[in-house]
Amino acid sequence: MNEPRYQRRKDDRPAEITQAAFSTFVEKGYAGTRLEEVARRAGVSKGLLYLYFKTKEELFKSVVKNFVVPRLHELETTIASTDLGAEAFLRGPFVDFAHTITRSPVGKIVRLLVAEGPKHPDLLQFYWDNVVSRGIKMIGALLEKGVAAGEFRRSPVTEQPLLFIMPVVFSVIFRLLFGKQDVDTDRLIDTQIDLLITQLKGSTK
Repeated sequence: MNEPRYQRRKDDRPAEITQAAFSTFVEKGYAGTRLEEVARRAGVSKGLLYLYFKTKEELFKSVVKNFVVPRLHELETTIASTDLGAEAFLRGPFVDFAHTITRSPVGKIVRLLVAEGPKHPDLLQFYWDNVVSRGIKMIGALLEKGVAAGEFRRSPVTEQPLLFIMPVVFSVIFRLLFGKQDVDTDRLIDTQIDLLITQLKGSTK
């Protein structure tokens, strides 16, 4: 038996509010976002919005959890189940993932944090705890897999998995600052990853 239409609508409201919040944050920035506008975009009253999200900070965290974290979880799942070696994974699925980030909701959230994060340290800490630190741990585990298999040598690169994330972050920031310039950020990411892998393999011959 189908649920009543109003019940389905009620269950959908948090997702609809989060979608409206994402659009507003991207358009207006964090400081410029008003809960009244988010409520209007979501088609609910401000009072109803407050039933689900008490503050703008809670709303932003919901955006991160719904638009950013699932993409990271998908990559984590792929790493855990792949039969590819570490190098093949970095050159394949990881690079593909990195290319999409610069144009995805993740990239838009990163741009917002770059622009306004220093004024909101709690949001930066939340993003670090739920996204960046998980990404570093994920890449670190992949590099250790490569070392264990004899693909990579242990080096400063294996000690700094953040090096594989930085080309992506740089590309997002570059698009924020110089988006109208003709710069191939995909090629930039490819080149940086290739340089890191070459260094990792330097003494395994």
